Amino acid sequence: MSNLQNKVIWLTGASSGIGEALACALAKENVKLILSARREDELQRVADKTKLPASEYLVLPLDLSSPDTFEAKKNEALKKFGRIDILINNGGVSQRSLAKDTTVEVDRKIMEVNYFGTIALTKTLLPDFIRQKDGLLVVVTSAVGKFGSPWRSGYSASKHALHGFFDSLRAELYGDGIKVLLVCPGFIQTNVSVNALTGTGAKLGSMDIATANGLTAYECARQIISAIKSGREEIVVAKFKERFAVFAKRFFPGVFSSMIRRMAVR
Repeated sequence: MSNLQNKVIWLTGASSGIGEALACALAKENVKLILSARREDELQRVADKTKLPASEYLVLPLDLSSPDTFEAKKNEALKKFGRIDILINNGGVSQRSLAKDTTVEVDRKIMEVNYFGTIALTKTLLPDFIRQKDGLLVVVTSAVGKFGSPWRSGYSASKHALHGFFDSLRAELYGDGIKVLLVCPGFIQTNVSVNALTGTGAKLGSMDIATANGLTAYECARQIISAIKSGREEIVVAKFKERFAVFAKRFFPGVFSSMIRRMAVR
């Protein structure tokens, strides 16, 4: 998919962070954008920032924990654009708490948004993609979807689940012309840690040092768009340390285990 011009792209989590950066970068590719997240005012701010004409975007508020609304939201998008070519599943919630201090209700909330919300929206679009014999599913998971990390047990579990589901889906739908790209960001300079849930469900409200020192959201967006254009199936978007962790987990699990356990000490 080397040319994205005139492609209709539905982007969740579009109101900030990676989603906002993606919206702005995609607009430069002359696409049509469907911008979704919970906060309509923030979505409109991002839409204005893209400088796309009103005919080329749709602000479509959406709550990933309310899958009963997805069909109506899809129909609203189709009414405006007629088709959808790419779904970028970027919405989600993070976590910063030890497993022993995290209620099961928080674990369920994380899984409901990050996993069930994502696959429910995907399944809402699948009949259309299958009928078109064309479509791309981009799923923004995380580097901790490749390895478990202290303070992120529920979040990591939800991202691991996405890898299992979408790896399976890619194989199942290959003959239907539908492709899947898994994007695994490491630390990216966004408010993800500020909005992360603690063990009680309250927001952390502060920035991780590692997050503040990560790649910029715009560099992350650039790499995602490059991967879309080149037909990649999976990428890790991160600085060397996180990319090395993915490598070590796969080929040197004992070394990785020694490395990662140090993160549990604070």
